[in-house]
Amino acid sequence: MAPDLTHTMNPQNMETDMGTGMGTIAPEPALDRPANPFGSSFSRAVSLLSAALLLSVLGSLLWFSATVPPLNRVEEPDRALDLMVGRMMEAQEELRRLPPWQQRLTEWMVGGNEYERLLAIQWYQELVEATGDPPSKLRLAILQAEEGREQDVLAEVRTWRDLPAPMPLYARWVEAAYGLEELNHNETAEWEEALADTLLETLSDGWFYRTLVTRLAQRSGDSDLLVALEKQVEPQGSRLQDRLNGLLFVELFCVVIGSFALATIIRRRKVRPDSIRLVGSGVPPPWTVEVGTAVLLRGGAMGALVTMAFLLAPPVDSLPIEAVAIPLANLPLLILASVHLLKPAGLDIRKAFGFHISRDNLGRLAVASLGTIAAGLWGEWVIGQALERVEITNHWTEWFDADLVWGTGATLTVSLLEYLVFAPVFEEIAFRGLLFATLRRRLPFAPAALVSAGIFAAAHGYGVIGFLSVLWSGILWAWMYERTGSLLPGMIAHAANNLFVSLTVMALLR
Repeated sequence: MAPDLTHTMNPQNMETDMGTGMGTIAPEPALDRPANPFGSSFSRAVSLLSAALLLSVLGSLLWFSATVPPLNRVEEPDRALDLMVGRMMEAQEELRRLPPWQQRLTEWMVGGNEYERLLAIQWYQELVEATGDPPSKLRLAILQAEEGREQDVLAEVRTWRDLPAPMPLYARWVEAAYGLEELNHNETAEWEEALADTLLETLSDGWFYRTLVTRLAQRSGDSDLLVALEKQVEPQGSRLQDRLNGLLFVELFCVVIGSFALATIIRRRKVRPDSIRLVGSGVPPPWTVEVGTAVLLRGGAMGALVTMAFLLAPPVDSLPIEAVAIPLANLPLLILASVHLLKPAGLDIRKAFGFHISRDNLGRLAVASLGTIAAGLWGEWVIGQALERVEITNHWTEWFDADLVWGTGATLTVSLLEYLVFAPVFEEIAFRGLLFATLRRRLPFAPAALVSAGIFAAAHGYGVIGFLSVLWSGILWAWMYERTGSLLPGMIAHAANNLFVSLTVMALLR
């Protein structure tokens, strides 16, 4: 670690606990500033109108998340779920070929195979109830039979015989694959003809198709077909598992190295409170709560209007327009902050948010960033483990992204640009650099971080697990901003978190 910092601190901005400020209220020093530019009655009315607009947008988002069925948020949910569950099952089968230690490590980090199979059944039950899609009913029957529920499945498919086509045909396939009676020659010829005609067309060449064909081949004693299927499955499963293993070990490396960095930060917190400070204190900021709040409300409202304009405008198949949507939506807030918050204090964006890191502090930046990434991964793991025990799960539609899965190269590039650059930069400036910092002038760290992170999490519109995960990240990144005086560690951790999620989706589904 570098020796003690050389920057000078303004005594009136110091707190009694330089480590965290958890239990102290940051005093609001007397500022030699011009009168509040938003202090007139008209300006207050504009701020109130902006607040009403933001509350209505946030309320609409929460209402949408609570009332709109998750399946309605994904185009072609049957196709998407077929791909997702099929790849999950393929990864599980390939995992069984790995050494026991690697199986245990994978299950510890990402969850057990049995739990994932039960989730897949729940997801397909939901899809069948919502759509009544015949191929989805067939896939659900295959999943349940593979889970050891053959008798329940056979009882169910007997009711398919009296339904319109193609359900009677599906019933014959399932009974041939999982029934108790031996297949006779005529039945064998029937399913072989079905394979040639409609089975592949119905299920496509994926896990469901290969599983059903394997069961039929086992029951008919077709050893040549079994060998051919095994030769087809092994390389596909191996490629999939290689992708997931590579990603898993990258995350594990970040956890291990980052945990050492995090332990160093915590151990030195009381002895050297400024051991990871990168620049002068970023909080409390050099603007008043009144002016900061007005800027946030007006900038946020104008950004919401820009976003709604993009959403409501006639669809335009233009990637450049899509790429600039996020920067344009954040531009009003940045302009207002620059004019009314930063310039009166003699700051620019680099100095205000700690982007000017000296070469001597690059080591501290690395330690702070790695520690933040590790703390985020540990927090998400704990949240996932705790909620799994009470059977609260993420809905699959929350992390399925059609652009990452099926998008062209250009579409994929724009999506990654949004996730890895625009979201970390603009969200950290808005929620930590402006919202958290403004709250910090009046509140201790804990409530300021909790309120700003709560708004940050609610704005994402996720379910329980997603909300808690984003809430934890928002608190963590606010803490790191407090400790370092720079948004960079939070931005790096934010980008790393989005990168891990994007790579997981692409490795599994693309």
